[in-house]
Amino acid sequence: MLNLDQFMNIRFLQKQGHPVRQIARLTGHSRNTVRKLLRAKTAPTAPLRVRGSKLDAHRDYLTERWQAHRLSAVRLFAEIQPRGFSGSVKIVRRFLAQLQAAHRTDPRLTVRFETPPGEQAQCDWAEAGRYPQPDGTTIKVYAFVMVLGYSRYLYAEFTRSMDVATLIRCHQNAFAFFGGWPRRILYDNMRQVVIGPDRINPRFLDFVRHHGFEAKRCRPYRPRTKGKVERSVSYLRDSFLNARTFDGLDDINAQGRHWLGQVANVRVHGTTRARPCDRLAEEALTAAAELNPYQVTHSTARTVTVEALVRYQTNDYSVPARWVGARVSVDAGDQVIHIRAGDLVIARHPVNAGHGQRTESPAHVRERWALSVPSAPVAPPKGCHITFAQAVQVRPLSSYAEVAS
Repeated sequence: MLNLDQFMNIRFLQKQGHPVRQIARLTGHSRNTVRKLLRAKTAPTAPLRVRGSKLDAHRDYLTERWQAHRLSAVRLFAEIQPRGFSGSVKIVRRFLAQLQAAHRTDPRLTVRFETPPGEQAQCDWAEAGRYPQPDGTTIKVYAFVMVLGYSRYLYAEFTRSMDVATLIRCHQNAFAFFGGWPRRILYDNMRQVVIGPDRINPRFLDFVRHHGFEAKRCRPYRPRTKGKVERSVSYLRDSFLNARTFDGLDDINAQGRHWLGQVANVRVHGTTRARPCDRLAEEALTAAAELNPYQVTHSTARTVTVEALVRYQTNDYSVPARWVGARVSVDAGDQVIHIRAGDLVIARHPVNAGHGQRTESPAHVRERWALSVPSAPVAPPKGCHITFAQAVQVRPLSSYAEVAS
């Protein structure tokens, strides 16, 4: 069998114009061999020699046992020896290494998943840093980020809290910014959404059901599952936050809206090769105008004071006096405050916009007065009480006259 160099040498001599007879004389090969190689379209290759192995008869058994139980090479070596295997444990180790390599996965591998219009959005929180206050304290600022999967249209809002009420309000602002919402939104395991395996926070679930979209969890410990929003967070930090100065939360949100409208959503996206603002028109979103606005409530726990009052944001609200000392929940909306004891609403008041004010129901005041004024106890009458089980016997006077006579 001629090697590749000999084959190329014969072809080279042919290109130089040498006839077959002269090529055979120069290379030392027969004329038939030269003619055969010149007619061939590819270089000759030696057939692969398949060497047998002492393990061939046990490959199926080893594969089945390893896939079922992930047994070690030493354990499998001991099992196949009685079955006639005469090789060493090194052969078994080499075979297991091949099996492990075939089943090994790389956690860095990511499959890009593109969604059709209106199908999905991705949402996440990001820390925007700690900032000093005039009194020497520092506050945290958070960034709420949502991106539409098809168009890559981006929304960002900066807050001082990540509680459920803030999360819902940010969703509402994002929906208004987009002009609607998609069929599902992808989240990681943020505690405002997920409170356990396959359990969603009831307050957030109520918001989800009100709008009719699906809250979908991404795979745990796999941030690349929601890579669109992860990349958007990095883009927000690099393109907007870096090297800028802001005068408070209102200013950073105002500048953020300008950046979204003039930079982020009008640039040509690196993946879609189109501007997000142009592809937004193709998103089949559920229109926000088709649904009544969801009422956001801030819920906090309080203890009823001895005056049958509950304090919320420097103002006091009355409850029935019988709940003094009880632990209650205050659900504050934009206009109404509900005070609950468990699932029972015990008081309802309009939100007081002042500071240090008291809002009381007349019925609560009357009950408090009635229970606060002690009544004089009525003393029971003194003496004893005798009960006769038998009636007193009454005799006629004639019976006494007979005895006297």
